Amino acid sequence: MKKQNVLFKIEDINRETLPFYYDYGKVVSAIHEKLFEAIGIGFHMYSDEDTSNEIWEILEEDLKEQSSEVRLISHVYNEAETKTISSNHTNKVQEFIVKPRVMNGIFYYPQYRVALAKVLTFQNAGEMLRDLIFAENDACLVSFLQYVLKRKRDYIKNYVTVFTDTEHGVETEIESITNLVRGEDVFLEDSMKKEIYRSIDEFFQEGREFFKTYNIPYKRGILLYGKPGNGKTTLVKSIASSIHAPVAYWQITEFTSSYTIKEVFSSVLKLSPMVLVIEDIDSMPADVRSVFLNTLDGATSKEGVFLIGTTNYPEKIDPALMNRSGRFDRAYEIKLPTKEQRYQYLINKKIERILSGEQILEVVEATKDFSYAQLNELYTSIALEWHYEQQVDIARLCGDLKSLKQRQVKHTWDESSSYGAIGFAGLMNEE
Repeated sequence: MKKQNVLFKIEDINRETLPFYYDYGKVVSAIHEKLFEAIGIGFHMYSDEDTSNEIWEILEEDLKEQSSEVRLISHVYNEAETKTISSNHTNKVQEFIVKPRVMNGIFYYPQYRVALAKVLTFQNAGEMLRDLIFAENDACLVSFLQYVLKRKRDYIKNYVTVFTDTEHGVETEIESITNLVRGEDVFLEDSMKKEIYRSIDEFFQEGREFFKTYNIPYKRGILLYGKPGNGKTTLVKSIASSIHAPVAYWQITEFTSSYTIKEVFSSVLKLSPMVLVIEDIDSMPADVRSVFLNTLDGATSKEGVFLIGTTNYPEKIDPALMNRSGRFDRAYEIKLPTKEQRYQYLINKKIERILSGEQILEVVEATKDFSYAQLNELYTSIALEWHYEQQVDIARLCGDLKSLKQRQVKHTWDESSSYGAIGFAGLMNEE
């Protein structure tokens, strides 16, 4: 086996020779020496407070794809992991991936003369993770950052970036779009559907001719509201599947703050033009709503951003969101499906493989006030009963779901349920 190219071995290190700052300084000095030995040039070290997430995301992606842009110079510690095992879940297969570990490595981008190292230093208070960025000069680093943002725009089109506000700031995850939703799978009023998709198409049209021709600011915001389960999320997934641009999803929580608002908008602007989805926008904490509104009003805060807000509770929305131009331009109510839409939804599910035409009409008549989510659950119940019994009791299945719906609305469960006592109250609705 080929011997690992490393800087330190455990027998060379002890706590007496690497206390406090010397611990950190010794590691950095050794990395500098290794870079000079391997490349033959001296490097400056840079602090980064704005683009760090993007830099390390792209390094991870380049390593996963075995890009020729980057190469491993050396590992830092001999007794530390050098590779990472991860998995990629799709609707067809679970793929296992073995790739170089970013931490504990020194990586070099020859074209830009930039080196990166994410290493642990060991101090009296414990371990500390250090993000180290090296470049021959400022121009090299600027050129590399331009590459990072372009590279991220290119690969992120196949993913959704998920921002979640936490107690410790914004956590960012990249999720693969595994289940594409087609426009024909979205059931809306034809006029509303046409208007929404037309505005999306114009926004991401190459050259932005519409906005230039009519002198319209290059930003757009729509609000989708309505009862849970009627397709708001499906519409958003369809939009993400239909455009060749980055899509980000922002999860508002009780930890959303002025800092996280600034960080999210700063991140999305680097990827514009793009779509930013804020689900359950009514949950924005009251003490930061003014900060959020001021951010939307900023001259460049939404430039190139197609903003989509969703809520199940429009009555909780701050009226200021809608009463001023430049925040949300249009609000669309996503209503319960009509009789015709319920029929078309079931036909789209190919329910005619199970039920006769007369039975399908019976289901349609019995499901007034059902959401699409409830129709989907009913279809699943019908399919299961047919699979095992070769017959379907439509009236009973519809009745069971109506009874369940009523209990969910009341947030109570009792022993009169045909399923028996469950033993808790306060069931929350889920879309």
